[in-house]
Amino acid sequence: MKVVNLKQAILQAWKERWSDYQWAINMKKFFPKGATWDILNLADALLEQAMIGPSPNPLILSYLKYAISSQFDDFSRDLCIQALLDIMDMFCDRLSCHGKAEECIGLCRALLSALHWLLRCTAASAERLREGLEAGAPAAGEKQLAMCLQRLEKTLSSTKNRALLHIAKLEEASSWTAMEHSLLKLGEILANLSDPQLRSQAEHCGSLIRSIPTMLSVHSEQLHKTGFPTVHALVLLEGTMNLTGETQPLVEQLMMVKRMQHIPTPLFVLEIWKACFVGIIESPEGTEELKWTAFTFLKIPQVLVKLKKYSHGDRDFTEDVNCAFEFLLKLTPLLDKADQHCNCDCANFLLQECSKQGLLSEASVNNLMAKRALDREHAPQLKSGENANIQPNPGLILRAEPTVTNILKTMDADHSKSPEGLLGVLGHMLSGKSLDLLLAAAAATGKLKSFARKFINLNEFTTHGSEDNPKAASVRALLFDISFLMLCYVAQTYGSEVILSESRTGAEVPFFETWMQTCMPEEGKILNPDHPCFRPDSTKVESLVALLNNSSEMKLVQMKWHEACLSISAAILEILNAWENGVLAFESIQKITDNIKGKVCSLAVCAVAWLVAHVRMLGLDEREKSLQMIRQLAGPLCSENTLQFYNERVVIMSSILEHMCADVLQQTATQIKFPSTGVDTMPYWNLLPPKRPIKEVLTDIFAKVLEKGWVDSRSIHIFDTLLHMGGVYWFCNNLIKELLKETRKEHTLRAVELLYSIFCLDMPQVTLVLLGHILPGLLTDSSKWHSLMDPPGTALAKLAVWCALSSYSSHKGQASTRQKKRHREDIEDYISLFPLDDTQPSKLMRLLSSNEDDTNVLSSPTDRSMSSSLSASQLHTVNMRDPLNRVLANLFLLISSILGSRTAGPHTQFVQWFMEECVDCLEQGSRGSILQFMPFTTVSELVKVSAMSSPKVVLAITDLSLPQGRQVAAKAIAAL
Repeated sequence: MKVVNLKQAILQAWKERWSDYQWAINMKKFFPKGATWDILNLADALLEQAMIGPSPNPLILSYLKYAISSQFDDFSRDLCIQALLDIMDMFCDRLSCHGKAEECIGLCRALLSALHWLLRCTAASAERLREGLEAGAPAAGEKQLAMCLQRLEKTLSSTKNRALLHIAKLEEASSWTAMEHSLLKLGEILANLSDPQLRSQAEHCGSLIRSIPTMLSVHSEQLHKTGFPTVHALVLLEGTMNLTGETQPLVEQLMMVKRMQHIPTPLFVLEIWKACFVGIIESPEGTEELKWTAFTFLKIPQVLVKLKKYSHGDRDFTEDVNCAFEFLLKLTPLLDKADQHCNCDCANFLLQECSKQGLLSEASVNNLMAKRALDREHAPQLKSGENANIQPNPGLILRAEPTVTNILKTMDADHSKSPEGLLGVLGHMLSGKSLDLLLAAAAATGKLKSFARKFINLNEFTTHGSEDNPKAASVRALLFDISFLMLCYVAQTYGSEVILSESRTGAEVPFFETWMQTCMPEEGKILNPDHPCFRPDSTKVESLVALLNNSSEMKLVQMKWHEACLSISAAILEILNAWENGVLAFESIQKITDNIKGKVCSLAVCAVAWLVAHVRMLGLDEREKSLQMIRQLAGPLCSENTLQFYNERVVIMSSILEHMCADVLQQTATQIKFPSTGVDTMPYWNLLPPKRPIKEVLTDIFAKVLEKGWVDSRSIHIFDTLLHMGGVYWFCNNLIKELLKETRKEHTLRAVELLYSIFCLDMPQVTLVLLGHILPGLLTDSSKWHSLMDPPGTALAKLAVWCALSSYSSHKGQASTRQKKRHREDIEDYISLFPLDDTQPSKLMRLLSSNEDDTNVLSSPTDRSMSSSLSASQLHTVNMRDPLNRVLANLFLLISSILGSRTAGPHTQFVQWFMEECVDCLEQGSRGSILQFMPFTTVSELVKVSAMSSPKVVLAITDLSLPQGRQVAAKAIAAL
């Protein structure tokens, strides 16, 4: 065989078992330098020749691959093996390729083949050594094994090589699997060797190989911090405003924060408990306190159960929860304050619940309880003696939870068979704080919607038919009234979304749903008093007016209460007109209002609902009599009541009326005394100081929160009110301005943590504003670039990435209850801001070109080749009609343009920080992440930035699930 090139030389040397002399003669043909040729000089000669040729390393590697693929598996041929190992020694830590993407992918595949061959060679050498030891010849194979392990270590210690192997694994899964089998075989052979150094070296190589598939998911956790205000504020926000929300979105949001901030699990769980106890301590007495108790003792254990599924093992998470409780027990002042507030051992109740959910072992629970019991001996005295008999809320809530289940079963029964028995159950629910307890327990365990549905069905049942029997008529009236009042109360306390059923085509909408949607006043809802819903059949209105004006009390027999509720608005209008025109005296009005609320309180609720809408439409001098009528309906009954549970029903009615009238009373500067229930029924109402600009209020409250380092429940309600009043753009823009004013690094980082949690009030809309309006405005206006300098610029980049990741990960899910409540403003039409087809430049790109001298680089997508803006999202066929997807795609186009521009400044530094934060927050692989919107061409621009020129960064920012993504990554890494 005539030797023509190195490839053939290796092949022939292997087959013919060349001697050192033959190698020297043949190598001299390829490297005519006159050197003394022998096998030991081969690597140096190859390296010397490689340095003078174009893109040599892939070529040399292809020779080696050829040798491997030619079935050179006779590892007993020492000289040939040594030749190949020397070739490998030459290239294994200095691979590069500046050719086409396909050549770079070829480099990845060849490296994987070489690694597989090297593992097999190592295994063969180890086997020979073992056999030699057994035969009493320990030197056999030892030198070759040492050489193999040295090459393995040298190859794998390079991050660049591991990154290329990572790409090769995704390109050729079967080859990777074969290589893993060889690794296992090697492990088995080496386990029988006694040399600890060789075994240790091999184990190190094995761990490096096994780390390749997960090389991007290793993040160092924050061990220097003990407080995490974002987690704290998120839990407070959820407990204060979203008790009815499903647990899964909360779990995902908390896990997102844990990942983004690299929080260790014990400290993460501790922060959740701390927030819960703070929420209980600062909650106003009454409904809010019960909500927080239910959230802490019923909902959060369920949240932890779901968080457990995200951990690596049950045992690990149980140990983390135990560790979190150990930390919590050291916060004695916090626990003592909570115990005083609740009049019980809160930690004890919590430990029992965690034990029930399998979050703690029995031994851990007993140990923790004993520690807390010892601490409590030195605690301040609990509530005074007169309160000693009052049962603590945690115990009541935990007992209420199974009661909710029993009531739901009772409500499933046929109402027509035992209405009296059902009335007895409902009557007990109205006494004391039973209703609040049951509703809080139902809300925290996800049963409130089902609870409300049962009461809607009951209310609907009472609207069909009427009785001649007075007793049956009174039971029907009471069932209607109690169900109506309960539903109103639930809607006001937990949001109308809980009441509304899913859209059903063709099905008749229940009476209460119809009334609530069209007639019930709510925050931010404007009612028209002339709406057809307030204008029912005139004959029914006349008969109701006659009935109300009758001197004798209202008859229950043959009464259809839902019709009366629909007719009462028109009846009230007639009565008001008669009063204003002097036809009726005030005494008559008193008698009429007593008749309205004397038996069925829901009539008074419907009357006041219309009066509230009516008063809004009147001039200042026209409101007096309408407000006086509201006062009469809300005041105590002058005559005697004759139906059961009247006092209990009046308490609920007063609370409903107070909520209904709050807006209109504030607008008309009117005061109405509602019967006191002993607690503040509207604890977070009217928080904004009068006659003060809302921008001042916003900056002031944010400054206080920043100084304090955490957000409390009251602040959350103020921020929510300001967001509602000012709108998303105003709210977000002004808070970002406050962030950019900060010059102290520790303050900017704290501000980011707090702002992220504040933005969770409406994260989807805030993200659209931040990424679609505020950031492009800052990045394209050179007069604002100075504000993007470090530290505020770094902080803004971090905040923008956090918001983008959170919104993108959750925007396919349902909006939370608190977000649904808010009126959606049209910040701008995102389709016109970022047009769908590329036939006209987007507004963003026009902004770019107008602010940039280098118009060729910063031109619209139409002026650039398609490949320059091609991104993974287009290959994944992501829906670009979605506003968030459009905003992300255009933001990354802007980033790409800035990186490719010849103008550097704080804005280019900001882009680098933004990308660094993306890499820091993302888990392995970019499929489905925000980076899929980044054009592929951005990668080559990014690696020119020194901080981003690492193989791990390249892997993190490219979508490796796509062939194009792997090619882009391989090309960028091979060129490093």
